[in-house]
Amino acid sequence: MKQIILNVDGMHCCGCENRIKNAVATVKGVINVDADHETGIVKLEICDDFDCTLAEDIINNLGFEVLK
Repeated sequence: MKQIILNVDGMHCCGCENRIKNAVATVKGVINVDADHETGIVKLEICDDFDCTLAEDIINNLGFEVLK
């Protein structure tokens, strides 16, 4: 298991946090998701072989922007 931190632009409220959490949590290999709109951070606990770009794509497709 490993943890990654993504900086996400466009989260403005708890509803935004929940949209991201609900979408990413359903992906195989994701153990836990925590999003904070105040800091713009999404923390993921994932399996070691999980492809992080999958989570980034999901977040971007929701209308947010994962900052590099």
